[in-house]
Amino acid sequence: MDNRLASIDLGSNTFRLSIGRVVRHGGGAQIYAEDKLRELVALANGLDEHKRIDAATVEQALAALRRFGERLRGFSPANVRAVATNTFRVARNAAEILPAAERALGFPIEIISGQEEARLIYLGVIQDLPPSDHRRLVIDIGGGSTEFIIGRRDQPLELASLELGCTTWTRQFFPQGRVTEARMSQAVLAARGAIETIASRYRGTGWQEAYGSSGTAKGLLAVLVENGLSPRDITLDGMERLSAALARAGEVRLQDWAGLKPERVPVLPGGLAIMIAAFRELGIERMRAGDGALRIGVLHDLLGRDSHQDRRDETVRQMRGRYQLDTAQAGFVRSLALQLFDQLGLGDEPDTAELRRALGWTAELHEIGLAIARNDYHKHSAYILEHADMPGFSHDDQRLLAFLALGHQGRLAKVRRYAPDRARWLALCCLRLAVLLLRRREALGPLALRLQAQDLRIALRIPAGWLAARPLSGFQLKKEAAIWRKAGFALDIIES
Repeated sequence: MDNRLASIDLGSNTFRLSIGRVVRHGGGAQIYAEDKLRELVALANGLDEHKRIDAATVEQALAALRRFGERLRGFSPANVRAVATNTFRVARNAAEILPAAERALGFPIEIISGQEEARLIYLGVIQDLPPSDHRRLVIDIGGGSTEFIIGRRDQPLELASLELGCTTWTRQFFPQGRVTEARMSQAVLAARGAIETIASRYRGTGWQEAYGSSGTAKGLLAVLVENGLSPRDITLDGMERLSAALARAGEVRLQDWAGLKPERVPVLPGGLAIMIAAFRELGIERMRAGDGALRIGVLHDLLGRDSHQDRRDETVRQMRGRYQLDTAQAGFVRSLALQLFDQLGLGDEPDTAELRRALGWTAELHEIGLAIARNDYHKHSAYILEHADMPGFSHDDQRLLAFLALGHQGRLAKVRRYAPDRARWLALCCLRLAVLLLRRREALGPLALRLQAQDLRIALRIPAGWLAARPLSGFQLKKEAAIWRKAGFALDIIES
């Protein structure tokens, strides 16, 4: 691959682009920072009372993405990952904005779940921490959400994303930037109420070290230390002294506080209230700042995929065990589906490679719905794959798995809502044929199958006499051909 990776973090407050250069050392690899861009967009401030991002904020976001897109010209799509976080998750017009945003950037944008955001944040933070067997608590206060993670080494143990952020909290509790003791108390109590939902579990798991990532934690640390409110870490005492000083002043004034950056002024009260609440509710004594963040986690996740350490493979393996799937049958279906897919000659583009991976993963998990009910299990499989917490998978990834799982049995009209292109229809055909031909749940053995496609015509070539010896398979293949005709394709079964 090209030796440069790029991550784009479309946060609720700030958009960030990071470019890293991959240097390989023997069997390992390291990412070295090459370039970064940062745009203050304040997306969450553009949400109106109907949770729609207003036109002015959308245009500001698109302008920032066009500038990022210029910097990324020439990058392979396989080396770029753009993720959108809380404001895109909650905005009711996100689906309307996303196509324009992707055109402006020139690359696909994934709206990731809170759990996936938390996982990627942890992956980013640990890159800059010394190796340790200690459990570590990481808190990332963003513009629209706050992520809480406990992990040990490179493995997250607890992941949570709560809808409280420095931008939204400041808007709600400190309108016009006015800070009072009463308003701060209300903001802290409200944040504690949200954090209370995870507090017992997190205290039960426990940690030895606490780190704050993102601009809020770094901004608080700078203000506390440079103004003598804390010796070297974020502490509850220091934050309470800062809160009292802000209430006396009635507002945050840049000239009053050494270490305070101009862009942190409008959101400092909300971020401070959330951090105080976290300290009180979780019993944190002190916190250090972590240098890594979401965008760094995205870079390392990309590197893992290129290094054949795709986190998604591990997620699929764990789901196979959790749902007690028939791994032998899953393996048979996967092998045959991929054999048929490779015969189609769809090219070696990154999109084709990702579609092939998705086909393999769905083949392994297509029977996951049996854990709910035998009847219509393919519908249950699709629901699980689209809505389950699947670390490493984006929302778009999961929709693709759901499309394949839902369509692998029955009529095809039900999958049209996924608006599949020709390549995805053909991948689905491969999965359906594999499941059909392996109904006896036994390996087929050597079989000269050949799948070909031209435009909307598909041909499955099988050895002469094979169907005569298998009347059930022959009957099912005739029904399959009729199903594909209704979907607008011609499926020809040819014995040769």
